[in-house]
Amino acid sequence: MLRTAIELADRDGIESLTMRRLGEALGVEAMSLYNHVANKPDLLNAMVDAIFVEIELPSQDEDWRTGLRKRSMSFRDVLSRHPWATGLADSGTQPGPSTLRHHDRVLGALRSGGFTVPLAAHAFALIDSYIYGFVMQEKNLPFETEEQTAAMAHTLLANIPADQYPHLAELVEQHVLVPGYDYAAEFPFGLDLLLHALEEARAADAGR
Repeated sequence: MLRTAIELADRDGIESLTMRRLGEALGVEAMSLYNHVANKPDLLNAMVDAIFVEIELPSQDEDWRTGLRKRSMSFRDVLSRHPWATGLADSGTQPGPSTLRHHDRVLGALRSGGFTVPLAAHAFALIDSYIYGFVMQEKNLPFETEEQTAAMAHTLLANIPADQYPHLAELVEQHVLVPGYDYAAEFPFGLDLLLHALEEARAADAGR
């Protein structure tokens, strides 16, 4: 049931997912689904918990920065596969066991890496805000392929006077239109800057 619900949400969006549609996809009456979930919010919580299973977690034998980088890259990939989950992943009032295990492991990696409890809380919030924000921005971009990106860039250049917006024109010409440009490559660049800053904050905190 969860697998089918996730497939429907991936394909058509979370707004289109109803108990009736899910029942039809499974070939059962919608009322029979209530033998497995109490209501739609309960279904959504279970779907989110299933999504957290897909995220690669930090292992206990690697340093915090390596573990959190791996986890963040994986989390971004999972949210990209399931864009409907971006607005639900941390909004549930009854997180499931996979969600709780995930959060506990991330906090454990930070604490083992020398972060104090307050700094671990700051780091967790900051990293996840970056991940969610990037995925949401990426989802709203008006292009996906390199060809679509180039077409949009040429259209932009044709419609903005370079003498009035020189830096925009420069960015498009010297960055976006460079062969192989991929907006997704901005994610690891920003993530590494963020992790570097957190390491400096951790070291400064430890030296007090």
